[in-house]
This record gives sequence, structure tokens and C-alpha cells, in this order.
Amino acid sequence: MPDYGIQGPDEGSGLLPWSWAEKRLNASRNYWLTTVWPDGRPHSMPVWGTWDGEALWCSSGRNSRKVRNLAADPRCAVTTEDANDPVVLEGSADFATDPDVIARVVELMNAKYDSHFTVEFLSEHATIRVRPHWAFAMTHDDFSGSPTRWAFD
Repeated sequence: MPDYGIQGPDEGSGLLPWSWAEKRLNASRNYWLTTVWPDGRPHSMPVWGTWDGEALWCSSGRNSRKVRNLAADPRCAVTTEDANDPVVLEGSADFATDPDVIARVVELMNAKYDSHFTVEFLSEHATIRVRPHWAFAMTHDDFSGSPTRWAFD
């Protein structure tokens, strides 16, 4: 975070461990998904989702703006709902069609939200996987010492 007086990785309290970010990715009830309109404008919408250790999963209607945007341009960002201790992912999305994969997402979503989604329901909608290319996190209580960025393959 240039120009904010952020300390280096070996100064202050140091960098956050990835486990800190994953805890918040798992705990967040809502996420903000930002996609790109065909003309380049950003589009942000709240979604329910679940982190599986490698990607953030969510679902939406096949004709929703976010799904149409992702079909045209898979680049996106996802953030947790807590702006005080945020986790921000930037990556690319794809759509799951394999029934076994969708069944796993249904299992994760139902466990997290105490819901009763079915494989059939999610199969009729777009089941979206966002794989991060990089992630960013920081803590409100340690603004200058905690900002951390991770890069993924």
C-alpha cells in the first residue's frame, strides 16, 4: 500500500499468516463479488459463498448480470463482508457442471448456512468457482503493520 506509511514485512507486527485469511474467508456469511460489464464498468453484488481451501464458491441465476459478466470475462474480485479485517481475492471464475463437484458445493453451502439446497437446484443455476490469483488482507487494529499480500499459481 504505497503512500500509507506501511511497514516492511520484517518491521512492526509483521505479515499475517494465510491461516488468518482463511479463517475469515470461512467465517464470512456474505461476500461482495465484483465482475466486469462488457463495456468495462464494475458490477458488485453481495452473494452467499463458501471457501473450500482453494477457491470461493457461490451460485447465481444463469441470467443474472454477474453470471453474464463472468461468462464474457472471468476476471473478478471477491471480498469478505468485514471491512475492518478484510480479505480481498482477485482471480478468475469458471462454472462447475460436474454433478459430483456441484454435490460437494451443495454440501458445503448447506453446512455453512443451515440451508437445504439440492444438487438439482444448484444444477439449474450457475455454480461459480473463483480461484484467486492473489489475495490481500489487513487488520483494523494494526493498519500500518499488518497489510499482507499473497500470490497463487
